[in-house]
Order: sequence, then structure tokens, then C-alpha cells
Amino acid sequence: MHDTTTSRRTYLRAAGAVGLAGVTALAGCSGSASTGTLATKVKDAPGDISDFERCVVTVQEFWVKEGDDTETEETTDTEESTDTTESTESTEEVEEQDLDRSDERTYYEYDEPQEADLVQLQDGNTALVDERELETGTYAYLQLDVSGVDATLTDGSDADVGTPGEAPLQFKEPFEIRENQRTTFTADFTPVKRGQTGSYLLQPVASGTEVSYSEPTEDTATATPSQ
Repeated sequence: MHDTTTSRRTYLRAAGAVGLAGVTALAGCSGSASTGTLATKVKDAPGDISDFERCVVTVQEFWVKEGDDTETEETTDTEESTDTTESTESTEEVEEQDLDRSDERTYYEYDEPQEADLVQLQDGNTALVDERELETGTYAYLQLDVSGVDATLTDGSDADVGTPGEAPLQFKEPFEIRENQRTTFTADFTPVKRGQTGSYLLQPVASGTEVSYSEPTEDTATATPSQ
């Protein structure tokens, strides 16, 4: 009898612990953060792109860094129009030491590497390389990791194109992720010739890097979940 009572008490304590754990887990799941959509596009502004017959960049991952609560510049949103903020100067001469490599960044990898030919992305043309849900908030910048460049010059020879310090391209344009809205971050960069070396560096173009906000449409409402 004693053994039976002890076993029953042990079972009840164990069952109670499992039940409490289940309630705790459900409580943790119920507090999910609000999200919005980040669509990342790329384009090319005039630099030395006229030297190229083709300049195909491969992008496979990116970083963002949360900023402070300072509001970004904006105008009124409507379903038919977007509001856009644009930075002020032209090509940035980015050195390796200027790039943020801190642990404060958040890393995301694309499901598949994305390719874009910068020669085809002039005169306002853009290419969508990623679209996903991120937590709402203010972000200080976006970094794109260009993992490879396959380029040919107009004379038919191969071109040597890289990034400063073989590091991600950093676009210092703050942006917001707004709940149930679509943020479009258009990263503008171009190859710039390095003196008489014959090689080129991809450099961000601040004046062409834009952020716009809009209401999701049926075509853009579904985004890739963040990883």
C-alpha cells in the first residue's frame, strides 16, 4: 500500500511539472513580435560601368543593424504611392576600416544566391534580390555580401572586380520596418577603376540608395520568413 501511494504521488508531481512546462511554453509563444516586409533591390549608377560589357554580381547574404528610435524622413503614405528618402552625395570611397564588423549586426542568408548584371541595371532599372519578414523597428544600415563577380570589359577581356577589403558593401541609409507595411531598400553600387592597376572596386553610391514605404499588395504581401 505504501509503495502504491508513493508511486501515485510521484506520478502526480511529474504530471504537474509537465503541465506547468507546457503552459510556460505556450506563454512564451504568445508574445511574438510584430513584423513588416523588407524588400531589397539593387541597381547601378554611372561610375565606370561604361567600361563593361557585363558585370554580374552574386549576392547571397546580408546584415542589418538596429538603430536608435530616431524617426527617418518621410512623407504621407497611400496605397497608390510611396514615400522615399534619399541620401545626399555620390559614390562613397569606402575603406575596409570604415566597415562595421561588430556582433551587433544581425545576419540573414538567402535561400539561393542571387545574380544581377549591373550593366542592365542603369537608368532607373532595378533587380529584386530578396523579400522577407523582419521585426519592426529602426535600422541603422544594410550590408550586402557580394560573394562573386563575373565581369567582361568592352574589349572582351576579363575584369578584376572586388569589394573593399573583400568585405560586405555597407549602405549607410537608415530605414524602418513598419508593421504590416513594405519597406523597399534599393542599394545602389557601381564598379570604380583603381588608378592604373586595371582592377575595379564596387563602391556604394549614396545619392542613388533609396528607401521607400508602401502598403503591401497581393503580389508582394507574401515574404520569405527570416532565418
